[in-house]
Amino acid sequence: MKLRILFVLGWTAWFAPAQEPSCRPVEGDRILARDLAAALPEFKPAPAEALVGQAPLPGARRTFHAAELHALAHRFGVALSSDQDICFEWPSGPLDRARAIAAMRESLEIDGAAIEIKEASSDRVPAGRIEFPLSGLGTPSPTGPEAPVLWRGDVVYGDDHRFAVWVRVTLAAPCQRLTAAENLKAGRTIEVRQIRAAASTCFPLPAKQQLTLAQIAGMSPIHSIASGAELRLELLAPPNDINRGDPVHVEVRCGNTRLVLTARALTGGRSGETISVRNPESNKTFQARVTGKGAALVDAGSPKGI
Repeated sequence: MKLRILFVLGWTAWFAPAQEPSCRPVEGDRILARDLAAALPEFKPAPAEALVGQAPLPGARRTFHAAELHALAHRFGVALSSDQDICFEWPSGPLDRARAIAAMRESLEIDGAAIEIKEASSDRVPAGRIEFPLSGLGTPSPTGPEAPVLWRGDVVYGDDHRFAVWVRVTLAAPCQRLTAAENLKAGRTIEVRQIRAAASTCFPLPAKQQLTLAQIAGMSPIHSIASGAELRLELLAPPNDINRGDPVHVEVRCGNTRLVLTARALTGGRSGETISVRNPESNKTFQARVTGKGAALVDAGSPKGI
C-alpha cells in the first residue's frame, strides 16, 4: 500500500506544472544596475544607469544566473553573498477592453458611438499604450452596424515597440441616412430634391468620410440607383467641371501659337478627361481636354478644322 502511494505521489510530481519564480518587471529596452539593486541591495553601490543586459521580448524572460551576477558584482566592485538567480520580464496580461474602447473612441472622434468588443486577441499583451488607428478598421458590413468588423491595433511599449493586437467589434452611432427619393440615372447630376434624409443608426465613419446632402447634390451615380437605395460614396462620381451645354473657355496651342475661343460643350467631363465641344462660329466639332471649371485645352499640330 505504501509503495502504491509513493508511486502515485511520484507520478503526480512528474506531470505537475513547474512553479516558476515570479520575475521582476522591466520598463524599457535595457536592464540597468539599479534594476539589479531593486532585487539585490548589494548592487546599490553600482552606478545606477550602468547597462547590465537587454530586456527580453514580451512573453520571454531574461534570467541572470548566480555565476553571471557574481561576475557583475566583481565588475562593479561590490560584495555579493547570495547565489540566487534573478529574472526579468515585461508585465503582461489580457488586452484591457476598457482601454481598447477608449483608444477606438479617440480615433473615431464621434460623439455617441456605441462600441462593443465581441472577440479579442487571446495572447497576453505587454503593458503599454493601446492604439487602434482608423487604418486598421475593416470595411463595414452591408448588412448593417450589427455585424462585427475586424479592427487591428497595437500596444506600444518600451522604446516605441509595437505588439500587434486585434478585436472584432460592433460599431454604431446616430447618423443621417441619405437615400434616393426617386430612381437616379447613371451620369445624371443629382439634385437636392432627389435626396431623402432620415435619422438612423449607422456604422460610425469618421466625420471627414461622412456624406452630407450638400456633398451629394451635384454628384452623379456611376450606375443607376433605385428609389429608396442608400447613397454611398462608392456609388457616386464627383460633379463635372463642365456639363453638356456649358460655355467652355478653350485654349488652342499649336507650337508657339495660342488661340483662345469660347465653345459649347457637347459632352460633360471632369479635369483630365476629354470632351466634345463645338465652335459656334464655324460650327465645327472637336475634342478638348478639361483643365478646370469651364476650361479646356487643345494641343494641336494645326488649328485647322477648329
